[in-house]
Amino acid sequence: MHRAAAAAANPLQTLLDLINSTLSLLLRSSLTVRSFVGRWTAIHSKLASLHSSVADISDSPHWAQNPLLHTLLPQLLSTLQRLTALADQCTDAEFAGGKLLMQSDLDMASSSLSNQLRDLDLLLRSGVLHQSNAIVLSHPAPGSDKEDLGFFIRDLFTRLQIGGVEFKKKALESLLQLLNGDDKSSGLIVREGNVAYLIHLLDFHHQPSVREQAIFAVCLLATADDESSRKAVFEEGGLGPLLRILESGSTHLKEKAAMAVEALTADPENAWAVSAYGGVSVLIEACRSGSPVTQTHAAGAIRNVVNVEEIKTALGEEGAVPVLIQLLLSGTITAQEKSANCIAILASSDEYFRALIIQERGLQRLMHLIQDLPNSDTLEHVLRAITWLSASDSCSKILSSSTIFLIQLGEFIKQGNTTLQQISASLLAHLLVNVSDGNKRALGSCMGSLVKLMESPKPVGLQESAAQSLVSLLTVRSNRKELVRDEKSVMRLVQMLDAKSHEMVASKFPVSVVAAVLSGGSGGCRKRMVAAGAHPHLQRLAEMEVAGAKKALQRLAGSRLKTIFSRSWRE
Repeated sequence: MHRAAAAAANPLQTLLDLINSTLSLLLRSSLTVRSFVGRWTAIHSKLASLHSSVADISDSPHWAQNPLLHTLLPQLLSTLQRLTALADQCTDAEFAGGKLLMQSDLDMASSSLSNQLRDLDLLLRSGVLHQSNAIVLSHPAPGSDKEDLGFFIRDLFTRLQIGGVEFKKKALESLLQLLNGDDKSSGLIVREGNVAYLIHLLDFHHQPSVREQAIFAVCLLATADDESSRKAVFEEGGLGPLLRILESGSTHLKEKAAMAVEALTADPENAWAVSAYGGVSVLIEACRSGSPVTQTHAAGAIRNVVNVEEIKTALGEEGAVPVLIQLLLSGTITAQEKSANCIAILASSDEYFRALIIQERGLQRLMHLIQDLPNSDTLEHVLRAITWLSASDSCSKILSSSTIFLIQLGEFIKQGNTTLQQISASLLAHLLVNVSDGNKRALGSCMGSLVKLMESPKPVGLQESAAQSLVSLLTVRSNRKELVRDEKSVMRLVQMLDAKSHEMVASKFPVSVVAAVLSGGSGGCRKRMVAAGAHPHLQRLAEMEVAGAKKALQRLAGSRLKTIFSRSWRE
């Protein structure tokens, strides 16, 4: 009597009772069929599993409150009734109907039963049938503990996987709210949810609004700070679908996909997969024709994968170089920085890529670009690219004859950050071999900064580049006079000659610069070096047989002897 009253009060109880009675009959009849016995044996095994799952649902304290069962139980009853009708037709050993049709009907019913059994199992494993609040998918309050959040996520993914379109949309809305509201939620979602199913929803055959929300969710997981979140998206096969979205999605979805692809490829271990998914051409096209946001992140993704040899080759073959050069000129500030980095890496690779860049007038565009770039990171990449291109004789001649470019290098040496100074000094040292005296005079104002750079032990090579540049600039008489008038620079050079400084500065570098100062035979230059105290240091270095010290000492001693002779004559 009590059970009948409960069934009347709860339609789901009536459905469950019908399912139990139909299932009991079907378990017996499936053992007595005489046609298609093999298929019915497999179906009987599924029915036995279903019997256990239905019993577990009945034992769950809050099963009747779960809205997913309002859809799932009627579908299950329909499948069982269909199987009952099929079992009745298979009672005779000599089946009189169409065998192929019956086989098809049995296979379809068996497949439906498998899907429903899977959904019930998922529902039971999620634990939501043991929670009274499972009836409402409410967002956890701020400060909720991990247990509450974990339950919320499990309930959310259960609805997402089992429910219809409306359930899926509401579940995804809640998932997006959680991801947008809590930066730390992504790791918990990976542990408690089902990232593989989210990625499955990215397929084009899913309902558009559901697919779009799923794309947003996957992109948020891919770009989260939590490394496990990005790793899960990649390992569950997210890169391929994201590249397809980048290729043919709407503008907004392409932007989201580009962000996610850049984030996933930031891990060097993932970079190879871009080629496996055919993503090189997709990224190039995104840089060519995408929105500014898409271009920026697509360029970032190319930068992440450009060092993979197979991908590097594909970039050359599929026309990445002209696209990246164009992006240097027309992209956002961030896109310029990323594309400049790509071009610098390609230019450093081999002669093939340097020829491609030169062919696209890349050198001229890079030279023009450094006059307007406000971003020091981008400038560094541009200068690195120019440095690699300068290995070509034709490029070296263009750079060496450009007064504007050389003066700009001088400004970087005077006012740039340490990295800009290092790159500029190194490039200048290489170019000065072919620079005219007029342009060397134009660079005279950076000599004091070059002397200062000689004091820096790091990065390796900076002292040598600065010294080589100074030696070349000091071949011009007016530059020698200008340098010795700079008392701070003269004192720095003399201090570097001191043996106490040799732990920081290799003595051969200041020796070569002092020798260059004295090379013109100017009495004024020699007198200033003597007055600054260069003689005893050079004498000690000559005794140590430091290269160039003896010759510099001889030039300096000539001035000293003349000074002594002049004093003796006056006396």
